[in-house]
Amino acid sequence: MLKKRLVGVITVKNGWAVQSFGYRRHLPLGKPEILAENLDRWGADEIILQSVDRSAQQMGPDFSLLDRVAKMGLGTPIIFSGGIRTVEEGIRVIQSGADRLCIDALLRDAPEVARGLSDRLGAQALIAALPLSMESGRLCWLDYRRSTHAPLNEKVVALLREKVVSEALIIDWKNEGHDRGFDFELLKQFPLHDLPLIAFGGLSEASVLRRVLDVRQVTAAAIGNALNYRENAIGAFKHQLADLPLRAPSVEIESN
Repeated sequence: MLKKRLVGVITVKNGWAVQSFGYRRHLPLGKPEILAENLDRWGADEIILQSVDRSAQQMGPDFSLLDRVAKMGLGTPIIFSGGIRTVEEGIRVIQSGADRLCIDALLRDAPEVARGLSDRLGAQALIAALPLSMESGRLCWLDYRRSTHAPLNEKVVALLREKVVSEALIIDWKNEGHDRGFDFELLKQFPLHDLPLIAFGGLSEASVLRRVLDVRQVTAAAIGNALNYRENAIGAFKHQLADLPLRAPSVEIESN
């Protein structure tokens, strides 16, 4: 049986790791490479480095951040998101140490570039990031740069149907950063039933993680803020969910 994953998310703004609340409010946490080192040590299956201000400011990928993380020699695969505008930039991100790319604005602005990246790197190297919400019973896609949302674009759905990406990161952006839980309607209403999904947003309790990971189409759960408040949070979650088909924890949890 294919093992499901727990993915650590580090949100970066202005070069610093931040605690993010619904893509709108951010509190400083420190250096992102320190958080990445902790997640690597605690046994995260993957680490998402998402720079949330690069696309909005047309700054391109944060290669300085990638360079600092690459020099640390972490064993955990890195997924990078933020500012990718061209095939050449995407390839350079991989060459700079990332294992995979996560794209959002690119799907809106230049879907042909997303297809070109898939042709060059392979679909396994690409993840579609989709901040979604239910609005009047309809699945809507947030454009975080403009703070607007609209029904999921049919052109993007068609692109995903072509399998130019290997997975989609379904972001419950309204619950992102909060402990209200994940909106499961986002998974139920997602129009493609054969595309593997990563759930993210509001996942701070083992009970909610269990419900998410029980969904057949979900191959991973991504956790952000909840990992910043206790030592070895990834390992603790894996021990609490030991009966699920998860990758084994790499660090033992001391019993009291």
